[in-house]
Order: sequence, then C-alpha cells, then structure tokens
Amino acid sequence: MYLLDTNALLYFLYDSGKLSPKASNIIYHNDVKICVSIVSMWEIAIKSSIGKLQIKSSISKIAETCEKEQLDILSIKPLHLDQISQIPAIHGDPFDRLIISQAIAENYIIITKDSTIPKYNVKTLW
Repeated sequence: MYLLDTNALLYFLYDSGKLSPKASNIIYHNDVKICVSIVSMWEIAIKSSIGKLQIKSSISKIAETCEKEQLDILSIKPLHLDQISQIPAIHGDPFDRLIISQAIAENYIIITKDSTIPKYNVKTLW
C-alpha cells in the first residue's frame, strides 16, 4: 500500500510528466491501494493561502478528484500523532513529519521526490 506525499499528489493532479516512471507506474498501472493524506490537503490549503503555492482548484475539488481516481483519503488518527514522538527530528516540516508518521504507523510506502524522507525508517519510492 502506498501513500502519496504532497509533491507526488500535486504532480499527479497538475503535471504528471514530473512523476518518476516508477511512481507513475504505481499510480496509473497498479491495482494496489493508494492513499492521500488529509495532511497533504491541509498543507496545500495553508501554502496556497500564504502565497507559497498556486493551485488550480479548491481543496474540496482536489478531494473529489482523489475519490474519483480511487485514491483513499487517509485521516489523521491518534496512532499517527503518537508516532510523531517516536521519530527523530530530521525533517523540520511538520506536514512531512506527520505524513512520515502515518506511513510508519500504517506500514505504507511513501511515494515522494523529497530526498529527506528516505532518511527515516520508512519505505519510499520515487
């Protein structure tokens, strides 16, 4: 099972040519469960509201597109929050730290271009 990092979600939605061949193959040609964290949508909303990111649609529309594409939306569970205290402070981004914690707790592979995430004890793919 896979969890898209925010960068992979944005590439999937708006610029699929930026996905790596491996990531693209998993997302488009596999019958495995792929999730998108609500954390990614929160990150997109925050970054777009402060001008760090330009997006072409609302968060509601992104969620609708994910559901239409059969990407499950992963909510934040107490177990995920407990996991945050168990991981080292390698990554300073709170959104990424929560996505990492979710992946560890759920035993998901993170699809990400972020070169810092593989420094954690979490499976990644790009």
